[in-house]
Amino acid sequence: MGVITDVPGIRVGHTQKITSLEAADGGASDGGWLTGVTVVLPPPGTVGSVDVRGGGPGTHETDSLDPTTLSQRVDAVVLTGGSAYGLVAAHGAKRWCEEDGRGLPVPGGLVPIVPAAAIFDLGRGGDFTARPDEEMGYAATAAAAAQKDGHDVERGNVGAGTGAVLGRGKYKGGVGTASVTLDNGVVIGAIAVVNAVGLPVGVRSAAGDFEKLNHPGAEAQPLNTTLVVVATNAVLNKAECKRTASACHAGLARALNPSHTLADGDTVFALATGAVELDRSTDAARTFSLITLQSAAADVVTEAILDGVSRAESVTTPAGEFAAYGPVVRYHGPI
Repeated sequence: MGVITDVPGIRVGHTQKITSLEAADGGASDGGWLTGVTVVLPPPGTVGSVDVRGGGPGTHETDSLDPTTLSQRVDAVVLTGGSAYGLVAAHGAKRWCEEDGRGLPVPGGLVPIVPAAAIFDLGRGGDFTARPDEEMGYAATAAAAAQKDGHDVERGNVGAGTGAVLGRGKYKGGVGTASVTLDNGVVIGAIAVVNAVGLPVGVRSAAGDFEKLNHPGAEAQPLNTTLVVVATNAVLNKAECKRTASACHAGLARALNPSHTLADGDTVFALATGAVELDRSTDAARTFSLITLQSAAADVVTEAILDGVSRAESVTTPAGEFAAYGPVVRYHGPI
């Protein structure tokens, strides 16, 4: 299945805070934490863009990734819990990038380009105010930078997936990743934070049939988001990254139902490190190369999302119990 870090130069760092029901001394816990941050740290010079399709997004600096804007490079991408409050984690990633000399040169210094997107996980650990801060963003970025090239990626209840759920809060969501290598040497990887109102499409859990979503204890208002970062070693410009991110939403919709609802913040970032040239010898060759890459990228997104569902483990907090959905496999027969 692979991982996003199969794309050379891509590194991933997680930080999370989880408070158990009981404190270490056996007394009641005063924490209430179940949230975290994931940072994708690309090599310098990486081009990027984004496509936001959810009706309730929580994002930071995504406008700078529009192909018509000045900046061309992305210094880091922050995925965070904490809804709009958690977007402050991007400030910590910016601080790390500035210290490392990464950013858009401006008179007097650098301005790091660090877009971010958040999932809603407020209160899932029991405390509505327990959410990521700037220091968690800095720590996740530093953790990514400390990794070796090609490192494995932690999955499940880690980073921004720590407080993720699916199926209207019945099941635990999490972080998943996948990759593919095409015949032309292009590598495409994805990492997903699965926090969905619905359930996987075309798959069954190990326990059997799909569960109905109107279970006791279901959240009165579904507030959900699936966040994805897709990376490739291909040479793409900003507009081609934008189109790749758009194409990858098909992979999200093939993985989860429903998706892109009014209460979702479904967002896909696309990064291109620029190490492998595509065949652009003719207009037809360029078109075919991009379609092949974008089609494969959408499939990788589907696999990363299903991986995130499969890897998530059950959690019990003062806010409730979130069960593991269990391993999922594609299912093509009648439901």
